Amino acid sequence: MVPCPIADDGDLARALPEYNADVVRSINYFVVENLRTGRRFLSRVSMGRPIDTLKLAELNEHTADAEVESLIAPILAGEDCAMISEAGCPGVADPGAALAALCHRHGVRVVPLVGPSSILLALMASGMNGQSFAFNGYLPVKPPERQRALRALERRARTEHQSQICIEAPYRNRQLLEAIVASCAPDTRVTVAIDITAESERIETRTVAEWRRSMPDDLHKRPAIFIIGE
Repeated sequence: MVPCPIADDGDLARALPEYNADVVRSINYFVVENLRTGRRFLSRVSMGRPIDTLKLAELNEHTADAEVESLIAPILAGEDCAMISEAGCPGVADPGAALAALCHRHGVRVVPLVGPSSILLALMASGMNGQSFAFNGYLPVKPPERQRALRALERRARTEHQSQICIEAPYRNRQLLEAIVASCAPDTRVTVAIDITAESERIETRTVAEWRRSMPDDLHKRPAIFIIGE
């Protein structure tokens, strides 16, 4: 399981250890979430041979179960494989988990390599509770359902003392933050973490009341993590 950088700018070594690059260069079979971004990542690693000579297969939310089964055939035949997410860590909020699960069922060793996870990096910098936390993925889009979901997360944050982490499609970031400040109590703390590991990275934790007074106007289409805490 090979992590890849979250942000496109900057030096590859800033996000990944050189050991990962050495492992990737030794492999010829890759399962990637997206073929275009997978090839771009392999080009940045400097494989030392043409990308077209490598075997790449795609695994994403559109991949049928039967297709996932076919992805493990080269592995069972003895070939090493690298699973690469579109960004960050494969298998975490990522369809790569399906391949890892299949490998376990067939007794194939699954090795996680060190790399960036936007979920953990946001939590690390947030000042929220890192002893107990939950990743909730995407929340409902429809306003009434989203409001109920946010209030439920706020209750869990307060009663279970558990940080509640969620994400949104980048073009709906502003709507999610507006829903949070409209649904949650003024003293509830909220972290907004954008462009993690990029030069433009910004991670801020404020109360809902503070966010209401000063809403950011630059959230649109920027990858973001949101955390609700006590």
